Amino acid sequence: MINFELPKSLKNLQNMTHQLAEQGFRPISRKYDRIEHGDTPAELKPLAQMIAAGRPRGGGKSDKADADPEAVKNGSNLMGIVSVEEMCWGDTGLMLSLPASGLGNAAIQAVGTAEQKEQYGKLYCAMAITEPGAGSDSAAISTTARRDGDEWVLNGEKIYCTGGQRCDAVVVWATLDKSLGKAAIKSFIVPRDNPGMQLARVEDKMGLRISDTAALSFTECRIPLDHVLGSAEIADTEAARKKAFGGVMQTFDNTRPMVAAMALGVARAALEITTEILEKEGVKADFSKTPYNSSAIELELYRLEADLDWASRVRARLMQAEGMLPSLDQLAASFHLTSRTLRRYLAAVGVSYRHLLEEVRMARAVRYLQANLPVQKVADLLGYADPSNFTRAFRRWTGHPPSFYQNG
Repeated sequence: MINFELPKSLKNLQNMTHQLAEQGFRPISRKYDRIEHGDTPAELKPLAQMIAAGRPRGGGKSDKADADPEAVKNGSNLMGIVSVEEMCWGDTGLMLSLPASGLGNAAIQAVGTAEQKEQYGKLYCAMAITEPGAGSDSAAISTTARRDGDEWVLNGEKIYCTGGQRCDAVVVWATLDKSLGKAAIKSFIVPRDNPGMQLARVEDKMGLRISDTAALSFTECRIPLDHVLGSAEIADTEAARKKAFGGVMQTFDNTRPMVAAMALGVARAALEITTEILEKEGVKADFSKTPYNSSAIELELYRLEADLDWASRVRARLMQAEGMLPSLDQLAASFHLTSRTLRRYLAAVGVSYRHLLEEVRMARAVRYLQANLPVQKVADLLGYADPSNFTRAFRRWTGHPPSFYQNG
């Protein structure tokens, strides 16, 4: 069974990063979104140090993780995902500008040597993959790397390089032999001050303006032999070539979940702001209403909230139920889950099915009573065989008897 609950250490990291995003990112977000092509914000360095200091130690995979199926595996990636979501809730552009947070850093951590990690791990390393003629098809890369004595020589052009202007180094994808396709693609670390690498241009963008996006050109760009990531050998069998390219692609394996976390953080922030704006205009989520009694805006708000966490999803499903409210087993089955799994998901966000069920029952009960339905009928609609049990529950929920909400 997959366990989606965060360990206590990661919950602490989540809370700390959220506070930093709220108190560190948001107050300066608008200021730096108006400054395009500027220097790295001075406020980010201490924030990056605080985030690094707050990360639990030893988050990676261990022998214990292999032996214990319940143990957290690949915890270092999970730490990154948790942090990235919260930081992007604050401001995505500032998150992308944090020192030591570039895509190139992920590549170095994935396949770099101990010496490379030590030398470049704390610097901002950008990633240069996309070319004018090769985007998502990374195997079609035409930037070349050839060996010349004790150096590699790179030639080619890269575009859409995040952080390419302000980075300390760039991880460049290049091919050792175009005729061999993806098997010959390797990654190389190029320091930003290398005279063979030139900043061709910095793009003007509609958003994320504090995070620069650059085009880079490489002309007889010379780097030491030990600046290749992983092995420089070209595999001589098809199986070995696939494995070698898989090592290069490991960077994407590590960073794609981060992109999903970024999107989730932005979505959460957008929904919160939308909810605040709608409430000011008199539109507020009312889970006592059925879909037929809700406006189109309210229904869309319910749907967006339900997409974000299990409590909202269950609440929305209960709200939309016609007639008798479903049992935990019935509701879990509608999500293609076991009741035990659904109960655990709800516990992870601090609620229980019973709590949500009573919340919806109370809201419906008030609406039914205000429509002057008899107590017996209300009890039946809410699944109480004995009206007295409903009356006791209603007093517990509201502090009043059902008659308090009936007219006349």
